[in-house]
Amino acid sequence: MKLEVLTHVLSHLPAPTLSEVSLVSRRFHSLVTSPHAWRIAFSRHFPAQKALTAFDQGLVAQETDSGTLRSERRVFTRLTAFASWRSEYILRTQLIRSLGRGKPATTQESLGPGSPRSNSSNAGSAQITYNSNLVTPVNHLHATFGTNLNKRLPNFIHGADEVGAACLSDPRKGRVDHWGFADPQSFSQFGDDLPGFPQYGLGPGEVVGVPNTMDVSRQYGMVYAEGTPGGRVYYRSTEESRGRLLHAAAHDSWPELSIPGFSGDSLALQTPCSVWIAKSTNVPDLSDGLIGILSGSSKGVVTAYSLGTSGVSERRIERGEITCRWVISPGVPIIAISVDENVSSKRENSRRIWAVALNALGEVYYLTEMPSPSFINRKRKLDAVRLGHLAWETGRTVYWAIAEPSRRIARPDPFQSAVLDGSYTPRSSWNGMELTPEQIAAETRDVEKYLRYEPKHFRKANDGWDMRRRLEVDFAGDDGSAAGENVVVIECGLDEGQTAAIKRYTRYKVPNAELGNLASVRVVPSPKEEQGTRKGSLFGASHGRTSHEPGWSFNGIRRSSSVHSDRSEALATTEEWRTSTFTLGGLKAPQITTTAIDLSAYALLTISEDPLLTVGANSMTSSPASSPLPQMPRSAALSDVPGQRARLLAVGTKNGVVILWNMRDPTSNNTAIETTVQPVRIIYTDSPQISCLALSALYLVHGGNDGLVQAWDPLASTTEPIRTINSRFSSRARRRLVQAGTSPQGIGINLFAAGAIFLDPDPTVLRGLVSLGAHLRYWSYSSSAADQYKARKRHLRRSGRRSSSNQAADKFAPTGRGALKDYIATEKLELELEKASKKKEQERLAGRFGLDLLGPGATEDEILAYATMLSEEAAERDEVRRKSESSSGGETPLTKGAEVPAFSDGGVEEAEEMDPDVAEAIRLSLQDSANTDHVAASSSSPDFPFRPRKAKRTGLSPPRNFELDTEEDDLDFALRLSSAEERSREVMIGEGKGKGKEAYDGQ
Repeated sequence: MKLEVLTHVLSHLPAPTLSEVSLVSRRFHSLVTSPHAWRIAFSRHFPAQKALTAFDQGLVAQETDSGTLRSERRVFTRLTAFASWRSEYILRTQLIRSLGRGKPATTQESLGPGSPRSNSSNAGSAQITYNSNLVTPVNHLHATFGTNLNKRLPNFIHGADEVGAACLSDPRKGRVDHWGFADPQSFSQFGDDLPGFPQYGLGPGEVVGVPNTMDVSRQYGMVYAEGTPGGRVYYRSTEESRGRLLHAAAHDSWPELSIPGFSGDSLALQTPCSVWIAKSTNVPDLSDGLIGILSGSSKGVVTAYSLGTSGVSERRIERGEITCRWVISPGVPIIAISVDENVSSKRENSRRIWAVALNALGEVYYLTEMPSPSFINRKRKLDAVRLGHLAWETGRTVYWAIAEPSRRIARPDPFQSAVLDGSYTPRSSWNGMELTPEQIAAETRDVEKYLRYEPKHFRKANDGWDMRRRLEVDFAGDDGSAAGENVVVIECGLDEGQTAAIKRYTRYKVPNAELGNLASVRVVPSPKEEQGTRKGSLFGASHGRTSHEPGWSFNGIRRSSSVHSDRSEALATTEEWRTSTFTLGGLKAPQITTTAIDLSAYALLTISEDPLLTVGANSMTSSPASSPLPQMPRSAALSDVPGQRARLLAVGTKNGVVILWNMRDPTSNNTAIETTVQPVRIIYTDSPQISCLALSALYLVHGGNDGLVQAWDPLASTTEPIRTINSRFSSRARRRLVQAGTSPQGIGINLFAAGAIFLDPDPTVLRGLVSLGAHLRYWSYSSSAADQYKARKRHLRRSGRRSSSNQAADKFAPTGRGALKDYIATEKLELELEKASKKKEQERLAGRFGLDLLGPGATEDEILAYATMLSEEAAERDEVRRKSESSSGGETPLTKGAEVPAFSDGGVEEAEEMDPDVAEAIRLSLQDSANTDHVAASSSSPDFPFRPRKAKRTGLSPPRNFELDTEEDDLDFALRLSSAEERSREVMIGEGKGKGKEAYDGQ
């Protein structure tokens, strides 16, 4: 059989059986241990793109006009660090089975004594539901689960942007902490302050108003912004009971220093449209405490605030202090901000993107470097105005670049009726441009001019005004040249006259074909290099300043971190952006309500950080069973990595459909060609509308506005939900939503809907949290079955097997002497069970094949030789029997000459018992004939063991007291002969027979 056919046959086997097939032969072992066999089996069990229905296939074919509907590749994020196709297949199937089973996790996450479900009936529950004590639905969640070996019990923060409140909770006990309730705040809403005005700059277009925005961080607290003109930004730290307002004081214009003027009227017209707060310590640490909070306004201004610095920092920055300011799109609102939470010094030195901002015209701005702090004299306290000036100066150390394909599109204006040029926009420069003071002043006045324009002017001059766009960024995308980030801009199509569309902008660094003479090329220094090489004058002022500078100094210092100093490497590549369009699976006029991307641990690694591709890279924790076999080579190419380092993007629609794509789908090498990305999975849920989504490398969880929460397999091992996490009141909610939708008041606040979902970043740990109105549901399912890969499952060791009462104190001790005693007792019990199992197996083999006759010291070769002899003798006897049957017309040597009873209606006639002497004579004659035939056929007998064929059964029945030679009788007979032929042959022929005869004569 050909290897291709055999591989195809083996791919139909389940994972445990496929592992055992490798024990059959060397050929099967080499075939099964190769990645190809497991990849074929994985593709068969997880159809992924092939799971699209025939209806979906027709829609996709109609939309793309292409003969190839879907790729046969399987794209996914792997579950472990050193994954192989074998480990992915086994581990993924086991985890999905565990998720569907829904057993509670056997970890330290037991419910506390004060939890609402701590009684005996619910002590083993895998879910717990408790009240958040917030009066409006919770729609923001964040948690800390720990990383690597530092896994710990989760702690959650949850907020409701309707009232601007947030609180902490412990899901083990179902208790809500008092933090967040000690400082009640009253926030204004745009609809209350300016009733009748449409939101998002629509309608007359004179003001910009948005719903209040919020972002939460379990480590640092919450930030909240009022989406009304003149709105405030509020911050509360988890270490403080009361919060504070983040002020941006009014100040006059200072054009020579690139500081635009913000008077009282200008501040009153600004609306905070987006906020972000750090979720980890990476960004605050790398920026020396400068970047902890970011906010974007309706005037295109991005402001950074500090979360405070530690006592060992060179410069002390107060918590909530303004640190940086930029005008990146004057007059156009900044509607979304995304920051890389996993940024590191290695990524920063490679000049990878770490921050992205999106405005209402769809323009994408990004940062590749951290701002450099400036030294100031702290002997006297700086007022708000001077801190604002310092923030503008610090902001000039970095530059917000624009992704060229996303640049705004001007409307045709043949009569030049627009008050502004739609194809041009000024913005703040940076120190690396080396502009003269006159150029900086002219640029600042141009920026101030655009800051006075209203939304209606930009809507008239440009296409694509949409403040309801969504932004998703893949900071870990990699092209192998310290680039490859993917920025996805999602147009939801929620407003009248708009259609849903998804664009992806991928950044590449392409090597230059011809560098030319490096001496003739002007090198533009980075902001850090320019800031570090600036020299100050003898009087404390730096060069390039006018005589109108303030008395305090902005003398810059170089940061302690290393900078990009290889100029030739910078000149060897050219940065370019490539565009892709995500198709919507043939859905007609969908409206996107929510989005999510995979946030699992191995989806956040670049190629240089991937332990499977880079030697010495940091690796996450993975069990030994989930690693490839020793004979399997480690992947050296990206195409050999299981899943090809894919990262999934999911969107939910207003009609209950979830669509998934691969964010890292390949792009065209030509920037003029716009590639098309097909969906990898389309899920039709029972919810009338998708309200929230969460995605990991293993499963996707959707939440509907009816409260239905279900887990799905993105790779479509089953087209049905893996598990329903919540379905209570979902049918009732659907009826009420239909009734409320037809009423003049509308739906209003929906307390049934699932507001937010958060999953553990480790996909092998099945736990997460979902908000259901003002309530929270936490689940933690057992994933221990993932470690049981063999067909004969080896159950996990259970501590505390002893039942002695005097050892109760040590039984529950997690560490120390008690844990050691439990470990020893468990090992001893398992050794005893293993020993008993081996003994039972030896007894079974001895009873069937007579292996005990060779003695306890028999070697393996002797046992094989003995088995070969038995099989040869059985084959020879079978050959003699068949020859005798053919010569005597169907009579066997045992039945020849004997009367054979016939069948009758009354049953089988009984025959007379055969005389014992006759039976003994027949046995001896068979023994002699077998020995003779064995000597004659020894020269032509095969040198390998084989299994004898069974004797043919005739339609006649043997006598009641005489049995035919079956296969078992032949083996028993051979065993008796072999046991007596060497030791008792001489006794039976010589002394044994003589003594017996004398004894008989004597009687």
